[in-house]
Amino acid sequence: MIRTWLSITAAAALVAASLASPAGAVSPSKYTVKDLLEPCVEGDNDSRWGAAAEAECEQYIMGFTDALAQTGIGEKEKICLPDLNRADEVRWAFMRWAHENFEKRGMPAAEGLMATLKAKMPCK
Repeated sequence: MIRTWLSITAAAALVAASLASPAGAVSPSKYTVKDLLEPCVEGDNDSRWGAAAEAECEQYIMGFTDALAQTGIGEKEKICLPDLNRADEVRWAFMRWAHENFEKRGMPAAEGLMATLKAKMPCK
């Protein structure tokens, strides 16, 4: 229970930081879109450590999206997360977004994931 709360709190801080950072500002986060993309892609491609890579990617995504839901930021930003298979759906959307926006691979992962959700999962 405490670990879950800490995970949600940490993810909420990442979400808040990604929203508060002005465009072009240097973020304290060193975990980039490229860093998150690697385990997301390897989760599908690598038979040796693919399951571990997929878990790394999806745990980041689940923490981030749980924080969006718990804090109300997702609703405020008009992001509608899928009800079913959320980790995989968001992972696939993130991989598509990252490849479409390859020049942004150096941005913080939290900002890239937020941009993904805004672009790929807007409320209709």
